[in-house]
Amino acid sequence: MNTATTLYQELLSAYNAKEQLLAVLIDPEEFNTGITTQFLKSIPEHTSHLFVGGSTVSKGKTEAVVTALKRQTNTPIIIFPGDVSQITTKANALLFLSLLSGNNSDFLIGQQVKAVSKLRGTQLEVIPTGYLLIEGGNQSAVQRVTQTQPLPQDNIQKIVDTAKAGELLGMQLIYLEAGSGAKTPVSETIITAVQREINIPLLVGGGIRTEAQKNAAYNAGATMVVMGTHFEERKTP
Repeated sequence: MNTATTLYQELLSAYNAKEQLLAVLIDPEEFNTGITTQFLKSIPEHTSHLFVGGSTVSKGKTEAVVTALKRQTNTPIIIFPGDVSQITTKANALLFLSLLSGNNSDFLIGQQVKAVSKLRGTQLEVIPTGYLLIEGGNQSAVQRVTQTQPLPQDNIQKIVDTAKAGELLGMQLIYLEAGSGAKTPVSETIITAVQREINIPLLVGGGIRTEAQKNAAYNAGATMVVMGTHFEERKTP
């Protein structure tokens, strides 16, 4: 397994320089590779990364989407997997997610163990990421698939402590996620509280659709904002 951290070093540099990164999340199950060019033209020019993944994705679709994107852009492509089946070595990196907010051992360590055989001997950059599902006002696909409960937004100390525990366990990123299509994004108060406690880059996603919401997350302390549904709704059929 190759654990070179070229992309992670860039993320860490952005964190230290207080730069603002934007990742656009693409769900392979919803993406039409035939409009890849149009889609890439529709996203912001300052998009720094493309995330590819979803809670449930049919076999082979993730790799097909990554391959189509690689033909059209040099923007780094990072796999944001719902499970081990979505891993493809065609991407630049993999968020090696551990669902810290839930009590389902399969998504805490089980899927990760299964991934090792796929990653052994590859050049795919693996970035250990502590993933926290935060209540977003509706039942998210992550909640349904993992059969776990999100952390309530009013329990800020529990969220902060969980994020810090992830850092102490050796996670290189913390990802606060309200879930795709969330009615309520992760609050600025939560983002600021977590950012003050940890010393690694903070990613925030779920329910962020407007410039105001995006800027609010940055101002609160997010190194990277992840937007997905907003752009999926705009893509050409």
